[in-house]
Amino acid sequence: MSPTVLGHLTLGYQPVWNRLRQAVAVMLFIDQPDDIAVDAVHLLATLDQAWSEQSPVPILCVQPRKLLLDLLEHTAPDGPWVAVQEAHLADPAVAGQVHAAHRRGVQLLWRGEPGHRAGADTAACFALSVITLNAGEALLGLRASLEKPGGDSGAPRDPIKSPVQADQIFEAVPSRVLVEHCLDQRAAWGVAGWPVDDVLFSYRERPIQPDRQTITRLVALTDTDAPLDLIEHMLAEEPVLVYRFLLHANSAALGLRSDVESLRHGLMLLGLSNFKNWLLAQLPHAASDTDLHPVRGAMVLRARLTEQLLDAGEEEKLRSEVYLCGLLSQVDLVLGEPLATALQRIPVSERISAAIHGNAGPYAPYLEIATALEYPRMDTVPALCEEHGIDLGEVNRVLLRVLAAAQPHPGKGREAD
Repeated sequence: MSPTVLGHLTLGYQPVWNRLRQAVAVMLFIDQPDDIAVDAVHLLATLDQAWSEQSPVPILCVQPRKLLLDLLEHTAPDGPWVAVQEAHLADPAVAGQVHAAHRRGVQLLWRGEPGHRAGADTAACFALSVITLNAGEALLGLRASLEKPGGDSGAPRDPIKSPVQADQIFEAVPSRVLVEHCLDQRAAWGVAGWPVDDVLFSYRERPIQPDRQTITRLVALTDTDAPLDLIEHMLAEEPVLVYRFLLHANSAALGLRSDVESLRHGLMLLGLSNFKNWLLAQLPHAASDTDLHPVRGAMVLRARLTEQLLDAGEEEKLRSEVYLCGLLSQVDLVLGEPLATALQRIPVSERISAAIHGNAGPYAPYLEIATALEYPRMDTVPALCEEHGIDLGEVNRVLLRVLAAAQPHPGKGREAD
């Protein structure tokens, strides 16, 4: 694949979570140097090769004016969705291409500053609006959330009009309560990003438990003698369960002769029967809080990116170790304790420890770049690639491959309601 497209772009990503707390779409932020021309047709072909009908909906958020114009001109109705920044609409050429793309059936999204909405002259062109609530609107939304059926039984209140509508995606939502208002009460199309700190704050006095649905599925896999690869893959996508499994596999009670540093090694040593018994012991206290799904999902995306950025070829052990490096780099979020304390309890390789604690060693560049790809950090990616001698085009190819492989809920649709 020619480096003239992905090799000259700065990409970043932000998942969009739906009411089921599944990644129904992904916002792909695209920037480029002013003096570099990028072929929009080639870019669209590259995206088409990476994406499938099972992938989350790709939403292109394009900063350069020329590239935005070209994408509006060449994107097909069944292609990626294109977000248009409010500021670009002041340009008559962009506004004209927006109307033309809308007439062709291209799915367009309006994206603006906090508190702003699409103007009347172009609003009909956009299937969805990407909204950031200003402080007043956020307060109004929080007040409206208190008016939900089954709320407190105090004195009647005047009805409050919420600023949230169904044809909107909300960015930078600051609180769990407001997310629940947007998605659960007002049926907004999605939330871009997630209020991780506020969701985790509600667990400040109690530990986060492993996900009940994941445990149930793992038990079912062991009952059917599923391939070890499939069991390992599902286990690896539940960070709390990964950490507890490594603790269990290295506990004195098991009396194993060597440290267990990988999931596969632990599964092979314990055997599926013992693994199933351990899973069943976790089940009574398992969690069913769907607001934790995006927290786990973001951790897994970083781990997958770290794993794929370092091309381990056919070396399964190396790939698993790099994946653990990415996953454990954020395990303090779900354990509620300092990262150094958490990692002291399990045996991790010196390579993982060096990357996480000292930004050093062979895994550090890949973990650093995987972290930088998360919106809004992506501006640093080109400099990091140059510093570490890593090809920018290959980083972008890996990003597209990992995002396209993220599996949304089977019932998600590609059409905006």
